[in-house]
Amino acid sequence: MNRYPVWKYAIIVIVLLVGLIYSLPNFFGEAPAVQVSAAKSTVKVDAATQGRVEEALKTAGVKPDLFTLEGGSLRARFATADEQIKARDAVQRALVPDPADPSYVVALNLVSRSPAWLTALHAFPMYLGLDLRGGVDFLLQVDMKGAIDKKAESFAGDLRTTFRDKGIRGTSVNRNGQTIEVSFRDAAALQTAKQLIQDQFQDLTTTDSQDGNLWRLTATIKPEAARRLQDAALKQNITTLHNRINELGVAEPVIQQQGLDRIVVQLPGVQDTAKAKDILGRTATLEMRLVDESAEGRAAELSGGPVPFGSEKFFERNGRAVIVKKQVLVTGENLTDAQPGFDQQSNQPKVDLTMDAKGGRIMRDVSRENFKKRMAMLIFEKGKGEVLTAPSINGELGNRFQISGSMNVVEANDLALLLRAGSLAAPMEIIQERTIGPSLGADNIEKGFKSVMYGFLAIMVFMCAYYALFGLFSSIALAVNLMLLVAILSMLQATLTLPGIAAMALAIGVAIDSNVLINERVREELRNGASPQAAIHAGYDRAWGTILDSNVTTLIAGIALLAFGSGPIRGFAVVHCIGIVTSMFSAVFFSRGLVNFWYGQKKKLKTVSIGTVWRPKTDGTAVAEGK
Repeated sequence: MNRYPVWKYAIIVIVLLVGLIYSLPNFFGEAPAVQVSAAKSTVKVDAATQGRVEEALKTAGVKPDLFTLEGGSLRARFATADEQIKARDAVQRALVPDPADPSYVVALNLVSRSPAWLTALHAFPMYLGLDLRGGVDFLLQVDMKGAIDKKAESFAGDLRTTFRDKGIRGTSVNRNGQTIEVSFRDAAALQTAKQLIQDQFQDLTTTDSQDGNLWRLTATIKPEAARRLQDAALKQNITTLHNRINELGVAEPVIQQQGLDRIVVQLPGVQDTAKAKDILGRTATLEMRLVDESAEGRAAELSGGPVPFGSEKFFERNGRAVIVKKQVLVTGENLTDAQPGFDQQSNQPKVDLTMDAKGGRIMRDVSRENFKKRMAMLIFEKGKGEVLTAPSINGELGNRFQISGSMNVVEANDLALLLRAGSLAAPMEIIQERTIGPSLGADNIEKGFKSVMYGFLAIMVFMCAYYALFGLFSSIALAVNLMLLVAILSMLQATLTLPGIAAMALAIGVAIDSNVLINERVREELRNGASPQAAIHAGYDRAWGTILDSNVTTLIAGIALLAFGSGPIRGFAVVHCIGIVTSMFSAVFFSRGLVNFWYGQKKKLKTVSIGTVWRPKTDGTAVAEGK
């Protein structure tokens, strides 16, 4: 009656083993470390970089505990935070002689002390939130002037296209800062263009003048439109940062506006601090422009002559100059997707791009009008442009095409991540970086740990005193519940915050409630005269319905918090929901396995140790029987 088949015990053993393995890394703690990553796509972090770091640390008199070189970054682990700070300063001086143009990103980090065999099993500790572990706090300055300049350049390109489509000839459109200057050969064209701008470009205001035989029209962005563009740029940058951080897998980030032109980014519990700083600091935007193939353009490209008016000089990664026109055809704003892959013909890394309808229409028109001409694809990072590739247009382009060139797999993946995360509407610069050390959250960790452990011990004492051996079974099940909860959070690489610790404490009460229902049901069956084996069987079976109903209703409340909450509330809801699921396994399936293992083999069971059972007498009174 009360016997589990072998396969059920096998499931229990496997679950316990997996839970133990994936919860263990949380008990080894973390060590301070210095992480070195590449700040430029052309710079590599390899064994030679490690040699330079080792030499710098040796000169500074700092000895690291361990070096690890993986994922394009180098980490040096140290025994104390003081050594970490000293090592960071030494490495910074050695690798970044010019702070204005850094080749490497040197950042403080924390690495797990877990043994190698746990890491090989992909068993990693939970992340701790900013209030427990610390993390990185960035303050970003948004270049609002850059946003207006970018929009003015877009307006200039749209005006050129519109004038050409409407047949307004003899015009010259140039952008001068945040104004657009248009020249005409006759007054009629001026009036036609002025009316056209008034009808189709409501964000522009115009003034006209005459200079000899030329008529000039100066268009500027209206002040209210400029403010609207700045607000939209700030919101788009915040959205882009959210997307980039989501790509990095950072849990519960804080990204919010500060003032009119600043953004605060807090990354609690982030592991790869240097990578996060690199991704946030890079303002990668994609632009596609036609190559200037005039005689002057070719001379400037081949012999270093003067750059023609209306064109700019950029360089490919191999140092070869490319002269491109200033007019931007499409930008990253028209990009809907970017995925890395391999070219089937050359087997070289590539990035497949997908444009929206507007971008696809522009690419089709440009490719028809400029067949066999070259089109440059430029990537702008930290205000500096670089030509990724400048191939010839060999066919009609559409919504889908690819970028390929001198890039490796890692560079293709990073480029796809940045482009897929979205284009920045305005350039940004990190003006303040604050690394919050783990000592600030040590007191919160200690208090949170004590609250959970003291609550667990108090419940264990009560259960053992009130339910005897069954109370001990319930306490073991409760410990298993905590272990599984920590293991699942570790497997999900969730970020644990103070609200999460509060949810853990609540999970203890929810889990033990199920065991109380089972134990009381077994007692009720014993009071009604059932045999011990029958009472155990009926107690678990009949309590299951009540346990399921109570946990499902509690789970619904947790899912509501998860769906509609944000920040710390979502952190609480995640731990709460996982705790409910693990409690149903530990309180019912696992605890019954313990009871069946202890009592199931006894065919002539007389009594069970479940505390005092009050049996009613025939005269209406009750008598206590120790069981």
